Amino acid sequence: MSTTQVVPKDRFPTITGATVDGETVTLPCDTDGSWAVLLFYRGHW
Repeated sequence: MSTTQVVPKDRFPTITGATVDGETVTLPCDTDGSWAVLLFYRGHW
């Protein structure tokens, strides 16, 4: 898997992930406005 660092002024890369209720969300396409917060939760330690 290859990753690229996001730097200021870059467009946010399109990513798809699962929500806690089992649905999928594609960012940034599924956001309503121009701002969003993305939270990564590791879960059980």
